[in-house]
Amino acid sequence: MRILRRLCLVAPMLALAALPARAEERLVIAGRDAAFGDALSRMVEAYQARNPGLRIERLELPGGALYERIAVNARERTKALDVLMLDDIWAPEFMANGWLANLDTLGGVPGDFVGPADAVSRGANGQRLAAPMVGNVAMFAYRADLFRAAGLPAPTTFTAVAAAARTLRERDPGITPIAFRGVRGNPIVTGFMPVLGAFGGAVVDAQGRAALDSPAALAALEYFLSLKPYLPRGVETWNATEVREAMEQGRVAIALEFWPGWAGTLDDAARSRVVGQVTLVAPPGERSGPAPMLGAWLLGVAADSPNAARAADFIRFVVSAENQKRIALETGNPPTLAALYNDPELVQRFRWYPAQLAALQAAQPRPRITQWNRVEAILGEQLQIALVGQATPAEALREANRQIQRALAR
Repeated sequence: MRILRRLCLVAPMLALAALPARAEERLVIAGRDAAFGDALSRMVEAYQARNPGLRIERLELPGGALYERIAVNARERTKALDVLMLDDIWAPEFMANGWLANLDTLGGVPGDFVGPADAVSRGANGQRLAAPMVGNVAMFAYRADLFRAAGLPAPTTFTAVAAAARTLRERDPGITPIAFRGVRGNPIVTGFMPVLGAFGGAVVDAQGRAALDSPAALAALEYFLSLKPYLPRGVETWNATEVREAMEQGRVAIALEFWPGWAGTLDDAARSRVVGQVTLVAPPGERSGPAPMLGAWLLGVAADSPNAARAADFIRFVVSAENQKRIALETGNPPTLAALYNDPELVQRFRWYPAQLAALQAAQPRPRITQWNRVEAILGEQLQIALVGQATPAEALREANRQIQRALAR
């Protein structure tokens, strides 16, 4: 895995200044690459402009490499990193091990953050150990024009989704009714989680035990697999690119899982054939209300940071209303401050923002356990085995439950 290091150049000084920089003061920020990296890069450059005497070093890494780098540094107490960018599912491990500084003792982080994103940023006792930077949530996308033409209402339950798929297939056999990511591991798990939650199921219960060997989980998986006649051929190999492009090109009517980061080109006439025709909403409910999967990214201060006060100041800068709005407008990364989802300028640019706020407010985090990576791999394998018909839904869930319980006991 390649690690990119970049030393940010000094930009012209802006009107306001943050903490006065000490001689030879340095701030090391470990963050993501790609779109998240672009957002963080812009914030580094802006903060550098306000603090021209500060040396900032940014590590730009893919998700897996980022986790490995920050976890190793935390375990070994290297004092080499200051600001850490975290997937919300990594947070339980970092919090439980004392790898994050308490931001409440470093001046706090003000802001009316969306509830679920705020909750995953706090420790067991409610102390703020991170601040939410990216308000990612899995949404549900459907072709509103096709639904109107078929006389179909907006689907509010997964049962209604299946019924709509049957109608759409009969009306236009050339359009695939439904798509989701079928690749083993994280992709198929992410597509299944909102269905599981809507049917009242869970991967791990409140007591930390495997919970997939249950009637609710079985009903959810039986439903999930019942959609196979309406899925694209070879769905087992479909990932984000395939789902996004199929929706953009008008080949698919419904996407069970559609992330905000995929939506930026839906209304771009240069790329999309469905401009203005796709509606994004929170996933449907079923036996219980919608259960969109939260996918927030957080910023925290390394517990052994030699520059903790400076690191906390940088985090406050990034998650301020001014800069959250700037990040959204310039990079498309969704904010975590609730008020910004009704900001007129942002809603004009991202018409689905009010619906995205509703999805965020109902969002369900993945189980707050330190073994999630292993649990997700187990479930992802068994879901795909069931999808290709190598096991019944009951067999796949029993095996997943058995392996997950063993993983949780380690």
